[in-house]
Formats: sequence, structure tokens, C-alpha cells
Amino acid sequence: MLYPTPIAKLIDSFTKLPGIGIKTATRLAFYTIGMSDEEVNEFAKNLLAAKRELTYCSVCGNLTDEDPCSICTDQTRDRSVILVVEDSKDVSAMEKIQEYHGLYHVLHGLISPMNGVGPDDINLKSLITRLMDSEVNEVIIATNATADGEATSMYISRVLKPAGIKVTRLARGLAVGSDIEYADEVTLLRAIENRTEL
Repeated sequence: MLYPTPIAKLIDSFTKLPGIGIKTATRLAFYTIGMSDEEVNEFAKNLLAAKRELTYCSVCGNLTDEDPCSICTDQTRDRSVILVVEDSKDVSAMEKIQEYHGLYHVLHGLISPMNGVGPDDINLKSLITRLMDSEVNEVIIATNATADGEATSMYISRVLKPAGIKVTRLARGLAVGSDIEYADEVTLLRAIENRTEL
């Protein structure tokens, strides 16, 4: 069925979001059209504000509205441990369990030779720079249990081991092929408690 151009464009915009197919995009588009002008303006304002006001922490790479972020500036956190994750959603997932009290480092991607993504294409150099001038004695790698996650963890381990830094990996409470952001709190807690050295 052909829709008027404004609706078709709105549907197309929604399909660009991850996990949104044409049926869901169509439902969202028609729902949005049914919203009041005030609700639409508020929605648009929030989208623009998030895009304009958020940045990446210059220390850890986490998404934040202040730089450095509140985690990096929190003096009560254990500064001897850094948990390395793929993206900011993983930081939020780990914070929900309220059992990890160290620092983070967000890679913004994974090494993926098949997709032409190498170590220089992710936020890895800043991790190595951080470790040179810090009291960190353990790096916990918390990448997803996928081929790219494993490749990334092995690379980081090879780079850090000569520096005498203990490198551990989350325990296999996380199923192979699963994403950290979708794991429940108990699974994440077990994974962090049962991490293994690489």
C-alpha cells in the first residue's frame, strides 16, 4: 500500500533504527501521527537534546553529559580495576547489578577482521595510555561471547600481558552469542564473580 510522502518518509526513518522492521516502523509512524503537537514537539526536543548534549568521556569513552563522566570522577570507586566493554549500554547493564565498583573503558566496537575493523579502529589506544600512568593492576574484559568479542579479548590480553597487568575475562555465565546488555542481573553477577584469567 502506498502512503502519503510524509508518512512514507517517517516509516523509512523508523526502519533505520536497530531491530525495527517495516511493520513496527509503520505502527510507530501512525502512532506518532496520532500524538498531539505538544507530545511530538517534546519528543523531537528530547531527541535533539540527547544528540547535542551528550558526548563521550575523555577518560573512559562512556556516553555522558559531563566530561569526565561521573564514574571516572567518583573517588569511592576501585581505581585498581578497569572493566573493558564494547559500548555504553554495557556499562549501564553492569551498573544495574551494583556489585562492580571499579572503573570502565568503552571500546566503541570490536576488532572484526571479516569487516575490516582493526585495533586502530576502536577506542583501544586510549586504554593503553590510561594504563601507563595509573594504579590499575587488573583489566577485566567484558566483550560479548562472539567471534569478534573473543578476537578483541585475545588481542587486548596479548598487548597487556607483557606490562604485568592481570587480564581476566568474564566467566561463562554469559551464553555464547549473547549480548551483555540483554543479560539479567544474576547472570551478570555470576559472570563477574567467576571471571577467569587469560
